[in-house]
Amino acid sequence: MLRALTRGHGFGLRVPHYPAIIEGGARGVDFVEAVTENFLGRGGRPRAVLERVRRDVPVALHGVSLSIGSVSPLNRDYLHALRALCDEISPAVVSDHLCFGTWGPHYGHDLWPLPYTEEALAHVVARVATVQDVLGRRLALENVSSYVTFADSQLSEWEFLSQVAHRADCYLLLDINNVYVSAYNHDFAAERYIDAIPTDRVAQFHLAGHRDQGAYLLDDHGSMVPPPVWALHRRAVSRFGPTPTIIEWDENVPSLDVLAAEVEKARRSEAIALSEADLTTGAA
Repeated sequence: MLRALTRGHGFGLRVPHYPAIIEGGARGVDFVEAVTENFLGRGGRPRAVLERVRRDVPVALHGVSLSIGSVSPLNRDYLHALRALCDEISPAVVSDHLCFGTWGPHYGHDLWPLPYTEEALAHVVARVATVQDVLGRRLALENVSSYVTFADSQLSEWEFLSQVAHRADCYLLLDINNVYVSAYNHDFAAERYIDAIPTDRVAQFHLAGHRDQGAYLLDDHGSMVPPPVWALHRRAVSRFGPTPTIIEWDENVPSLDVLAAEVEKARRSEAIALSEADLTTGAA
């Protein structure tokens, strides 16, 4: 499988960044990820910002409302609007979350995990196939952070994710912070998760911060990437190689200068992992 982006580092575009982007563009990064729903069928300032970014770097689209795991019918109007946006801007990657957030006409505005069962697996695979047919391109699905598990689950999260990618022939967006958060919350080894994901399916990484609530970790994307997540990132790089990486920051959104500094940390973290891998190979 060929990746739309072979490597590179960037940040997630948020509304507070619009003035700086309009004035100075996207500097010091290799690509930018835009929240899909902010640009569907919209002109004006949002489209002007998107076009300003595209003058400098490629754009990836990252959705939050596909609800691929829902039992409600897929929203065809949404899919056709997404196809039109993709045809217009040719995004490097198109992604959404492996979760559900809708029931009937209602939107929960959250990313709820699925039961990891054979029934849910077949259901998601069929829906991914439909989405990819409509879009005319492969979709990348992101692992979400979670705080509860389903008693009926028959597979581990990493087994479920891997099987979806294989059976649906789709990409994966591996959120390394989400792996760390879920591993802490459910008491499994984050390294085991990383080591089980197929190397030919990961199209992109996400990195972000979280908040320690004592009994659990909260995935709030509201701070710098913490040291344990950087360590897990280096393990992922050693397994998957150079992978397009986005810094996400959704709460207490900082200036572009702060984001650019985190992007530079991601570059250094990748370089360290690749150097260590080369040294290990040489020693062997």
